[in-house]
Amino acid sequence: MLKQFDYNSLMKVTIIAHPNSKMPRVEEDLLGALHVYVNAPPLEGRANKAIIRVLAKHFKVNRNCVIFISGTKSKSKTFEVIKG
Repeated sequence: MLKQFDYNSLMKVTIIAHPNSKMPRVEEDLLGALHVYVNAPPLEGRANKAIIRVLAKHFKVNRNCVIFISGTKSKSKTFEVIKG
């Protein structure tokens, strides 16, 4: 689920993670939920770091602008993206 705010502010993003995928990508399903596919395994936070890289590329921001909020060991994760 994507909650957008004004330009130059925060954007809260709830995603569904899919580790060990063949190709890293971001897809939106019919209900509006974002699915992030990464090829990193879900070990020692590798998939979470890969998700941050993919989200930064998707939203065209620096990796430092993507902040992990919750869902460390869950498929459903929440991030804040700082645009601006």
